[in-house]
Amino acid sequence: MATTEFQVTGMTCSHCEMSIREEVSQIDGVADIAVSAATGKLEVSTTGDVTDAAVIAAVAEAGYEAVRAS
Repeated sequence: MATTEFQVTGMTCSHCEMSIREEVSQIDGVADIAVSAATGKLEVSTTGDVTDAAVIAAVAEAGYEAVRAS
């Protein structure tokens, strides 16, 4: 299992976290999601071939911006 961290802008509350979690969880191959409005971080653990672009697009669908943390 691989874990990738993203920096998300615009999150301010638990509802924001829930929206992002719901969108990202729909991606095939996503095994676990940890999202924190307090830190602005999203960690995605995958078991399949999940691209950064797919995660970033899902976050955008929820109404936020994400970039892969370096």
